[in-house]
Amino acid sequence: MTSRVFETMLARYECQSTEDKLNAIREVMQQVTLAALSRGGFFNKAAFYGGTCLRIFHGLERFSEDMDFSLLAEQPDFTLEPWFENIHREFAQLNQKVDISVKKKSIQSTIHSAFLKSDTAQYQIKLERGRVINIKLEVDTTPPLSFDTEENLLLLPYSFYTRTFTLPCLFAGKMHAFIFRNWLHRVKGRDWFDFEWYVRRGIPLHFSHFAERAYQFDSVPRDSLSPDVLRNILKEKIESTPIEAVKKDVSPFLKNPSVMDIWSTRYFLQLADMMVILG
Repeated sequence: MTSRVFETMLARYECQSTEDKLNAIREVMQQVTLAALSRGGFFNKAAFYGGTCLRIFHGLERFSEDMDFSLLAEQPDFTLEPWFENIHREFAQLNQKVDISVKKKSIQSTIHSAFLKSDTAQYQIKLERGRVINIKLEVDTTPPLSFDTEENLLLLPYSFYTRTFTLPCLFAGKMHAFIFRNWLHRVKGRDWFDFEWYVRRGIPLHFSHFAERAYQFDSVPRDSLSPDVLRNILKEKIESTPIEAVKKDVSPFLKNPSVMDIWSTRYFLQLADMMVILG
């Protein structure tokens, strides 16, 4: 029975294209990885956050490729390698073989393309299913603090708990990426989709955590932020970004791209006014 669980998990997805199937496989891989980390006690010292967390635990209507984790306290020499065996074993029990590698990232690439600190530990898990399918794990080893966490339950591949950021803190992390992420000539449309998702659900933004992230990344001078300043910076970002580029980036991750028909600069400026900020 155990060897069929992976296929059972895949069967829950309605896949109408090759891209749908790849996204479904990645998401099942992500859930199996969470199970392995949970069984190994990883969430005693770390929490899950980011778009994939939002997708798996809160029903975000888009797929996400990366898994983002934050340690609960600084540990610059942290490595995920002690959990490699747990991950290998978890997949093997589901009759799947994976390769895990440590990724290196140059400081220049870190600053200019991926909005990732040079002390973030990166890992890649590869699964062969007719083609190589990857998921990426990133662990912030010197995290900005002032965040809250909670436990969330998954039932497959078996029942287990994952420590995650709370929704207001997830929103704070997303807004920091949305406003300050620098991808050179690319636009990260997924940030815009997530921003709309939070506002539509009335989820407040945890301002203290947003500020800590901004100060640690040197996005703004320390003590220069306030809720009003945040809202103004957000509006400047919205007004300076071409909406068609936003739509183009996020479209491959959506089952129904028509949800973007209403998207315009005016629409996102109105969302900015509607955003609730916890001071």
